[in-house]
Amino acid sequence: MPGPARVDVDGWGWRYAGRRLPATRGVDLRIEPGERVLLLGASGAGKSTLLAGLAGLLGGSDEGEATGRILVDGHAPASRRGRIGLVQQDPEAGIVLSKVGDDVAFGCENLAVPAAQIPSRVAEAVASVGLTVPLDRPTRALSGGQKQRLALAGVLAMRPGLLLLDEPTANLDPAGVREVRAAVEAVVARAGTTLVLIEHRTAVWADFMTRVVVLAPGGGVLADGPPERVFAAHGDALADDGVWVPGRRIDLPSPGALGATDAALSTRRLSIGRERRTVVAAGLDLAVPEGAATVVTGPNGAGKSTLALTLAGLLPELSGEVVAARPLAARAITRPSRWRSTELLTRIGTVFQEPEHQFLAATLRDELAVGPRALKMSAAQTDEIVDDLLHRLDLASLALANPFTLSGGQKRRLSVATVLAASPAVIVLDEPTFGQDRRGWRELVALLQREVDRGRTVVAVTHDADVITHLGQHRIEMGDAA
Repeated sequence: MPGPARVDVDGWGWRYAGRRLPATRGVDLRIEPGERVLLLGASGAGKSTLLAGLAGLLGGSDEGEATGRILVDGHAPASRRGRIGLVQQDPEAGIVLSKVGDDVAFGCENLAVPAAQIPSRVAEAVASVGLTVPLDRPTRALSGGQKQRLALAGVLAMRPGLLLLDEPTANLDPAGVREVRAAVEAVVARAGTTLVLIEHRTAVWADFMTRVVVLAPGGGVLADGPPERVFAAHGDALADDGVWVPGRRIDLPSPGALGATDAALSTRRLSIGRERRTVVAAGLDLAVPEGAATVVTGPNGAGKSTLALTLAGLLPELSGEVVAARPLAARAITRPSRWRSTELLTRIGTVFQEPEHQFLAATLRDELAVGPRALKMSAAQTDEIVDDLLHRLDLASLALANPFTLSGGQKRRLSVATVLAASPAVIVLDEPTFGQDRRGWRELVALLQREVDRGRTVVAVTHDADVITHLGQHRIEMGDAA
């Protein structure tokens, strides 16, 4: 069925297997063909779960239990997958093949698009999202932001009637944000595609959307209507519930000027890369001030995440060296890449770009206890640390949940908390505010500010202008992507 899709959601809800509370419930929506819906709500309100339901990706009774129904063009979504394109919150979840061009073509091939048409669709989709890499580039060699563009290109190449986007600009630099919005606008203008989009950067999309739907944390719909009307009538309440309302400022202090301080970490003629034969950046002579917050900025693909992992001792230097200050050194060894894992634990803690990569336990409580137990703290000390972090990051009600069942924003807060639990002297974070609602963002940044006030050194890779404003005492700007 060509053209834009129609969506009907009647009393729909979903409870994941093993979870005490439903991810969402009681949702009633009618989305007419061609509507452009911005889906908002506090972290954990069920936004990503609803998108997965619209895409027909939620499994059977072994994965969870659904109530109500969802229809796309009058049919169950699972039977209309060729009409539905979904870009998930984690871009790696949508990568299937090892080469960029093959991955973008994968959806078209599965929809039996004539072979002669696929190369032009691939080229058009890749260009529209600004993914300026060779089509034979290995997908594993892409940065997080490039993977975000790749996932969107693969969906756009299929030309769906219903386009579902979950945080499509979360890991993108400012230029990438503009390119992705332009690409989505072009698709909608050409085909009138029905669009449902989750995005914490509401100011980026608000003027393009015809409708805002806000999910209530306890279930159902909190607000629904044109963006200007919803934000005018419910702005204060939405901000209090964690929604990023355009124009509302964050009430956090900005850091003062950085005085003279020693370097906790420094680099000498450093060359970095994920693979020995691929140098991402070279000749880096940098200093990370002790007891201060440093932000690492720059375009996608410039090597920000690679630099962070190298500073943290998790990637070896390709040439040159990372040097830790003497008080931070382990066994008089000043190069973090040569420290043992237990030595890193209390010296440099790392929060990865993908939170799931650092989860080890079956519950949040046990996850937060991993570090303290490895340091052989007493049970009482461990419980005190775990309880404090659960409370400070608004995760106490989920203490017994499996980390992998959390929303994206909750996973990010947990990943930060697991590092803080071991009290390292240096904290390295890759996109720490990804997927956060307004309330979670504020608590997370305030927590990092407090850690700096206590004398810890913080290094944050970020594209978030507000993080730079409120956390950036010192800035490292990486160069253009290769």
